[in-house]
Amino acid sequence: MSSARLITIANQKGGVGKTTSAVNLAAALAADGHKVLVIDLDPQGNASTAVGAAHASGTDSSYEVLLGDCTANDAIQVSPEDSNLFCIPATIDLAGAEIEMVSLVRREFRLYDALAKGFLDEHGFEYVFIDCPPSLGLLTINAMTCSDEVIIPIQCEYYALEGVGQLLGNISMIREHLNPELHISGILLTMFDARTKLAEQVANEVREQFGAVVLGNVIPRSVRVSEAPGFGKTVVHYDPSSTGAMAYIAAARELHKRGDYPPHPTTGAIGVSPEIYAELEG
Repeated sequence: MSSARLITIANQKGGVGKTTSAVNLAAALAADGHKVLVIDLDPQGNASTAVGAAHASGTDSSYEVLLGDCTANDAIQVSPEDSNLFCIPATIDLAGAEIEMVSLVRREFRLYDALAKGFLDEHGFEYVFIDCPPSLGLLTINAMTCSDEVIIPIQCEYYALEGVGQLLGNISMIREHLNPELHISGILLTMFDARTKLAEQVANEVREQFGAVVLGNVIPRSVRVSEAPGFGKTVVHYDPSSTGAMAYIAAARELHKRGDYPPHPTTGAIGVSPEIYAELEG
């Protein structure tokens, strides 16, 4: 569809740093000179807030784009923090979108169709990050039908891998029926607390299960990362010298340097063996 890397940030489990990771990876890449778009598909609109996009009810947003009431060009906004960072925001109107989309033609491809008409190349985007709600409804399916890559944030805490098997199963179904190019190109470890043995154990377990697809840079627990949303900013813009910001900058550069991590030739979805894939899928 485009030369841009389209990346869905997904995890059905809430509170794992999904939105935080989406906006800070985007902000870090934009700060490095890449042209980046964030598409907010979460009705809470936290990604929109973080990049400084207006998203009051009635603003042209991803809701209108999905329903065909406006174009992506109508809804796009530039971040006041960085002229390389753009956003298609989410408003609270998006909360009812899944019900409204049920009867629409190509309901799983509404976002794909909106972006497929030369929009991304016209703007010269290099990266597109799509932030999803913590569920696998039509909004997340729309994200996954228009992107090739999925990055899964996994927190270094108890029950870290809970629900990941179900997510892999859902990705497999989307690959089979809707988007054969979809695959997991990265696992990002978040909320790492170096003071605890648990964090190290979880990190080791995730690396053992997923192998090289796990990004080498981990995101630590950080007061600044927690504070930044309260100021309507990414931590990269709020305090770029903080440990949290530097970790996201390092992870973004790693993501850029290594490119799209190729899917396993057998499982297709992730860079692990069929045996481990079957075990994770449950």
